[in-house]
Amino acid sequence: MQGLFSKVSVLAAVFVMSSAHAAGNAGDVASGKSIYLNGKGDVPACNSCHGQDAMGDDAMGTPRLAGQGFAYTAKQLKDFADDKRMDTVMYVMNTNAKGMSDQDMMDVAAYLENLEYDALASSDMNQVKELGNPVGVRYLGKGIAQHGAPERGVSACHSCHSYNGRGMYPIYPMIGGQKYVYLVNQLKQFRDGSRANDQMGQMRTVAKNMSDEDIYNVATFLTSAPRTTMGNSRWPENKPH
Repeated sequence: MQGLFSKVSVLAAVFVMSSAHAAGNAGDVASGKSIYLNGKGDVPACNSCHGQDAMGDDAMGTPRLAGQGFAYTAKQLKDFADDKRMDTVMYVMNTNAKGMSDQDMMDVAAYLENLEYDALASSDMNQVKELGNPVGVRYLGKGIAQHGAPERGVSACHSCHSYNGRGMYPIYPMIGGQKYVYLVNQLKQFRDGSRANDQMGQMRTVAKNMSDEDIYNVATFLTSAPRTTMGNSRWPENKPH
């Protein structure tokens, strides 16, 4: 057990150092904006799938990228390029990422992390239903997100992703305010193992014990989860990057 904690500490330290360096020196926001909006070479513009505002699209199944942590986004792009993660949504991310240099990836990640967005914008659940997707019960999803289901081996989302899934950078991404369809798809892929680029297999360990109903409930809550606590509407300006 002590060895495990040691490995976790080392991993966290590496991510903190790499993220701090990248956020401060390596990512060029202006270059990232150009790639996101216009593409580069054979790599098409990211906004064609993720939207001009990078808020994603439930009809396409694409995720919200606006405001996502630098290190997480850069890692996902690198994993797509190295085929450690396979794009089962639009089937283009592996090819697109292979056309990007490491610097391109860092530039896009820097742009997205610093992109202004509407904190209240999330999935339109009426549209989600019209698209034929089953939806969950929000308060049941809130219970799992905040407290987990320990009797079934399901950890609370908050334990890694922070309050209402607002992200615990640099390792754990923001999942609060994420698109509903994307959340459902990713949880199911972690559950069946078709997505396996999670840190130390943590998401696979949790998701394997979640039923379809659990997944729909959690996604229903997270997609509309506020980033602030009751009585305090201020989002900390010094949130870690």
